[in-house]
Amino acid sequence: MIADLHIHSRFSRATSQEMTIPRITEYAKLKGIGMVGTGDFTHPEWLKELKEYLQFKDGVYEYAGVKFVLTTEVNNIYTKNGKLRRIHNIIFAPDFSTVERINEYLARYGKLEIDGRPTLSLPADEMLKALIDISADIFLVPSHIWTPWFSLFGSNSGFDTIEECFGPLSEKIFALETGLSSDPAMNWRLSALDRHTLISNSDAHSPNRLGREANVFAGDLDYYGLMSVLKNKDRTKFLYTIEFYPEEGKYHYDGHRRCQVRLSPKEARMNNNLCPICSKTITVGVLHRVEILADRPEGFVPENSIPYRNLIPLEEIIAEALGIGRESVAVKNEYIRLCKMFGSEFEILLNTPIEDLRNNTHERIALGIDLARKGKVIINPGYDGEFGIIKLFEQAQSEPTAQLGLF
Repeated sequence: MIADLHIHSRFSRATSQEMTIPRITEYAKLKGIGMVGTGDFTHPEWLKELKEYLQFKDGVYEYAGVKFVLTTEVNNIYTKNGKLRRIHNIIFAPDFSTVERINEYLARYGKLEIDGRPTLSLPADEMLKALIDISADIFLVPSHIWTPWFSLFGSNSGFDTIEECFGPLSEKIFALETGLSSDPAMNWRLSALDRHTLISNSDAHSPNRLGREANVFAGDLDYYGLMSVLKNKDRTKFLYTIEFYPEEGKYHYDGHRRCQVRLSPKEARMNNNLCPICSKTITVGVLHRVEILADRPEGFVPENSIPYRNLIPLEEIIAEALGIGRESVAVKNEYIRLCKMFGSEFEILLNTPIEDLRNNTHERIALGIDLARKGKVIINPGYDGEFGIIKLFEQAQSEPTAQLGLF
């Protein structure tokens, strides 16, 4: 079972109006995703729709054959230890009754109807304590933990340790979301994270972005099964995560978007973290922040680590292969045709024989999928809010290639 546990509804800012339960379900099936986080259960209008569409069955909610887990992301803004903190956290709840109690509590600290991801004047540790008091079946996962502006370890408003943020309740944090700009290997460099289960999710704002990161489990899970696997870091049931290439994430490298300056951590340090064009402070990216906090060398793999695979979304491969935009009708039509022919996007990316693809689609699309599986990619890393650019075909005609491992 493939699960994408962090998405947003159309009631979140900068989110497609297509983010409805029927449309999310349609794309989950195309992609081969069996479980989806609802996102945004704090928003009253979205909660009404969730209650309308979702039916409780065998320990989990469902719609049209896709499982849904009740989730929301909140933006905690507060001052601690003399510094303004901005932390995004995902809240998981077992049922609508519990959600109602959560929303009643959170409404004291922010206007839930303004945004699907509400801003709360509430310390993260204080919120966690209250959630546990509401129900022991609630759990919290810090979101995209390295993003500079809004995360647990963010360079601009985060903490250096989980304990600094959550204090005595740190033991209640058993899972962490790595985010698009980092992968498990980067997180393995911090021994303090070894006890935590690392999860990966799309944070999708439109249906076709579902599954760009996801989690792969050995079998179907209900809510309590999911919680148990994450809490116990059960490697027999949690098989691997599906990852963006972290360089493609929009905060991987350091830089200054206004001046179009992209810097590696080494280059940034040499320039005292200042933009070489305007001399203003740059945004310190995820890779740099990891290096600051890391106590292990690059390449270290903990014994209890859960493996991962780097993939490139099928629409991106089709678009580059055909030399047209990802949002074009031709890309969408070919994407849907292939998914229906071979079962799902993940079946194509992970398992379908390349020869079968060559016989049923454009040669360059099959070649792109083959290159992506082998990790043969060229990437200009993302920085300061700009996504990185990933290429598959430039190196197909000129060796040597840049090669990144699948695990």
